[in-house]
Amino acid sequence: MPQTIRVAHSPDSDDAFMFYGLFSGAVKADGLEFVQEFGDIESLNRRAQGVAHDITAISVHAYAYLHDKYVLLDAGASFGDGYGPTVIVNQTSRFLRLEDLGGARIAVPGQWTSAVLALKMRIPGFDPMFVDFKDVGRVVKLGKAEGGLVIHEGQLTAREDGFRVIEDLGASWKERTGLPLPLGMNALRRDLPAPLRRTLARVMAETVAYGLDHREQALDYAMGFARGLDRKKADQFVGMYVNDWTRDVGPRGREAVRLFLSEAAGLGLVPRVTPEFQER
Repeated sequence: MPQTIRVAHSPDSDDAFMFYGLFSGAVKADGLEFVQEFGDIESLNRRAQGVAHDITAISVHAYAYLHDKYVLLDAGASFGDGYGPTVIVNQTSRFLRLEDLGGARIAVPGQWTSAVLALKMRIPGFDPMFVDFKDVGRVVKLGKAEGGLVIHEGQLTAREDGFRVIEDLGASWKERTGLPLPLGMNALRRDLPAPLRRTLARVMAETVAYGLDHREQALDYAMGFARGLDRKKADQFVGMYVNDWTRDVGPRGREAVRLFLSEAAGLGLVPRVTPEFQER
């Protein structure tokens, strides 16, 4: 009987794109059967506390609390290379700069997302209002929060949706550090046997490469997870978060993860950990 490997990722077009090779059957591993499960990133961060999956998408922020349970994979990362989570306000808002929101209530997408950590590193004194990522814009429009932090497709549609963009956290991070902003990564159970971990790291690399090398077919598959985006915008969104960084984070990507977590730890926002990556 094949060994079952439970794989979890967000039901987003970018995650679906990178797993197309595996769940279309193009990428295989002898003796292994892969079962796909979905959850929004905040749910996956929480499930990972109980080691619910063998491979799972997690936020880099959450990894600081999961270091003893998971190792990171070089393939499958979502980095914001000069772009990323976006801080928005209503058009009539009195706030003009991110620093002005220092004591304000800001609707944010979950407690353990990297977006929230990046915002805390910029303005640690804000009042977070934790909501589902899909509800951030609605909460801001209703005046229940003075600002909002949008992720996923909301980064592309914020202005069309009638908001004023105060700051792109990925842009400000890159301007300061010269590195991409590490947001989400795929993680592998630390307690699996070493040969199996290497096999799974290879499989993850192969499925990402397959999607990138068969872009149109992978995008066809990803459109089933596009949440209302037309093909042009879905293609743009996938290109933002499935690219060469996703194929292999490489030395600069690893440095970005180390710096992000080190700076956050220096501010007392997360435990201090040394990121560990699974070799293939």
